[in-house]
Amino acid sequence: MLAHSSVYGGAYHSVSSPYSHSNLRRLSLPSVHLRKSRLRSFSLLSSCYGQRLFGVRALAEAEVTTSDRPQYTSQPYSVNIPVGDRHILVETGHIGRQASGSVTVTDGETIVYTSVCLADTPSEPSDFFPLSVNYQERFSAAGRTSGGFFKREGRAKDHEVLTCRLIDRPLRPTMLKGFYHETQILSWVLSYDGLHSPDSLAVTAAGIAYHRALSEVPNTKAIAGVRIGLLGDKFIINPTTKEMEGSQLDLLLAGTDSAILMIEGYCDFLPEEKLLQAVEVGQEAVRSICNEVEALVKKCGKPKMFDAVKLPPPELYGHVEEIAGDELVKVLQIRNKIPRRKALSSLEDEVLSILTEKGYVSKDEAIGAVETIPDSFEDEDEDEEVIVDGEVDEGDVHIKPASRKPVPLLFSEVDVKLVFKEVTSKFLRRRIVEGGKRSDGRTSDEIRPINSRCGLLPRAHGSALFTRGETQSLAVVTLGDKQMAQRIDNLVDVDEVKRFYLQYSFPPSCVGEVGRMGAPSRREIGHGMLAERALESILPCEDDFPYTIRVESTITESNGSSSMASVCGGCLALQDAGVPVKCSIAGIAMGMVLDTDEFGGDGTPLILSDITGSEDASGDMDFKVAGNEDGITAFQMDIKVGGITLPIMKKALLQARDGRKHILAEMLECSPPPVKHLSKYAPLIHVMKVKPDKVNVIIGSGGKKVKSIIEETGVEAIEAQDDGVVKITARDMSSLEKSKAIISTLTMVPTIGDIYRNCEIKSIAPYGAFVEIAPGREGLCHISELSSNWLAKTEDAFKVGDRVDVKLIEINEKGQLRLSRRALLPDPDPEKPKENTSSQKTIDKASTPKKVVKVSKDGILVENNDEQLKDKTILLDSAKAGPITNKNRVKRSSSKPVTSASEKDGGSLVNGEAKVG
Repeated sequence: MLAHSSVYGGAYHSVSSPYSHSNLRRLSLPSVHLRKSRLRSFSLLSSCYGQRLFGVRALAEAEVTTSDRPQYTSQPYSVNIPVGDRHILVETGHIGRQASGSVTVTDGETIVYTSVCLADTPSEPSDFFPLSVNYQERFSAAGRTSGGFFKREGRAKDHEVLTCRLIDRPLRPTMLKGFYHETQILSWVLSYDGLHSPDSLAVTAAGIAYHRALSEVPNTKAIAGVRIGLLGDKFIINPTTKEMEGSQLDLLLAGTDSAILMIEGYCDFLPEEKLLQAVEVGQEAVRSICNEVEALVKKCGKPKMFDAVKLPPPELYGHVEEIAGDELVKVLQIRNKIPRRKALSSLEDEVLSILTEKGYVSKDEAIGAVETIPDSFEDEDEDEEVIVDGEVDEGDVHIKPASRKPVPLLFSEVDVKLVFKEVTSKFLRRRIVEGGKRSDGRTSDEIRPINSRCGLLPRAHGSALFTRGETQSLAVVTLGDKQMAQRIDNLVDVDEVKRFYLQYSFPPSCVGEVGRMGAPSRREIGHGMLAERALESILPCEDDFPYTIRVESTITESNGSSSMASVCGGCLALQDAGVPVKCSIAGIAMGMVLDTDEFGGDGTPLILSDITGSEDASGDMDFKVAGNEDGITAFQMDIKVGGITLPIMKKALLQARDGRKHILAEMLECSPPPVKHLSKYAPLIHVMKVKPDKVNVIIGSGGKKVKSIIEETGVEAIEAQDDGVVKITARDMSSLEKSKAIISTLTMVPTIGDIYRNCEIKSIAPYGAFVEIAPGREGLCHISELSSNWLAKTEDAFKVGDRVDVKLIEINEKGQLRLSRRALLPDPDPEKPKENTSSQKTIDKASTPKKVVKVSKDGILVENNDEQLKDKTILLDSAKAGPITNKNRVKRSSSKPVTSASEKDGGSLVNGEAKVG
């Protein structure tokens, strides 16, 4: 058993510990060997530090008595819980028995293992709970390894970070204030069957292990999570990955048996009423899981560490309100964020100074500080290791001298700061409820002033600056080919590629602070994904717009709702880049004051539209909703209370819809407006459709042919897909036309009746001339078909190098082509009846040309195509400065075929604008 000794400093008075000075001297230990130590004996350590407290993790031996608490052993327990149309298996006691709590959850052949561990001693008091979550999908779970150079799992991938956030967000608001033991949740996917998603299982596993069932964390509510899909009109609980492919909704919900703690999801313009129905279905599923967990609690539940919860003294609240109350009312009326923040900081210092002068807070700087171990022990390379006789040293038993924290006279500085923050939140909530006005003077449903402009970055493909109050997002769009797409290495052995992605940045300068710059934080990854999924629903399909789209949202100012500003700015930037979006969307963040009766209200929760940072920190909810007036595309809700109900969520969703309508109307007033056509600096992408059996001809042996085309023409890349779709990416129209001509020639399928103009005679034989109708493709024009008049010799009228117009009149069994020049010449004697020859019959059958091809020295220009060759030019002008570099990029992949290339055959060129469909 693990024995916890909690040490508290400041005003945080702990319960009596069995490892106090007197108890430590009487502690009876087995024979002990000290290894790698400069200490001579344990008794010397005890005498030298008799007045100090130690946090000791001891072995559960019969001779060691550490607590009067009952002993709990880890025994295997399991319970089957019905979820939707199948069961999930929850097991504990098999794996991770030395952790504070551990559990495995199985759905199908997908297994998630989660462990929870608590630190023996509490951390310094702060305004947040010290909880860390790590989630990892091991490739071995799917029977494979990473495709990269490093075969060991390392830094968390973006989707793993998102799952960590899904686990963290429902757990944090249920934790009791004053519990400062650092808590770590580790979750691994041990087995994955490709059908049952592990993220919702990880949320459920963490909720069971972390709370009521298995660990000592002081909380009495089990938490579970489920995913809800929508197929037709039917909601599906925990749908499989195949079912999710056709789902109109992707909702992940977490909660307890009585309330909703977190929702996050994405949908295709789903009405608010439909979303509420999905939440109701999910809440019922969560309730049934939590009720079933009670059976597990009765078998293996552990006592909770309620004695470790330490709150500031209640009388301190009165002192702070008495000193700062009147001034707080004035400070909270300051509308601008930075001046208000500085005024609050100054007021906090003033409160601390007054309490110190009155003797409530000691002036001794050592109060609350950590007293270090003397220098004679600081040089130790390792912690002291205690090895019990008869046991193997595996490094699992350590005795660490715990630092002593002196007891202050009355209050500590940390107490004062924590209480000041709570009092400030209380005054802000009171001002909103009683006065009906927020810090910036708005009413509860009022939106901050909005200003937006597009095209401020001349060389970017699309840009927009969206400003709402003191929140500002600079959104930039970059267009490229498939080589710019983001590749994802996932558990399934499939090369997943994202053609649209949004990257969100939150530099410290946006809040007027100095901070670290480096890899994106978990918050940045989460906010970016929310905005990305919100905008994904308005993008055209790849067949209509074959570009890879990257959106960068840099937050240049922040005072709440920056992720929703990224949605608005990203939508405007997409339009400025010429992306044919389906419609405009906007995002808004909603807040809430739950207990209004505390401040003289009627008890009805007060919903706030377009919340600021202070309202987010002091409020009870942060509910982000994106979409248009018809429906929702993305949503995310975090709460800071024990949960909310469906009626509250319904009120918030309807108020959010009104807010979105207002924002969309303001976005229409953007000045300057988005240009809505493709930038001249964007690359050109030309899409062609050839016969699938001609793809190998374009690529050539080992890609030699396609590389030679890239080098010869100067295009950026040529991508040939197995279904016959060919995409050419170029910087200018001339290089694109050259490559297009070469590919057209290579893949040309001659048809009887086709006409070829300006073709070169390559060689002359006694029986006729061989004419090159395409590079490397020749046909015989018999001497009888060269002229309307009789010719004795071919050389009498033609020579090598002459150019003639010919018509294809026959293709024999060997694929050899027979051409006719005479078929295109006017009849010299129209009154004379035509000879009934076999060749004439062949010409008559093909009298109507199916395709007219003009051949030049540079290649072929198709003037009139049939259905065998379709193409379209998506982007039409490019004049990028600087040298052109051929990247020799070759790509061959499988994808769905392009259905309708263009209304007209050939390339489409419409005044520099994109003509799609």
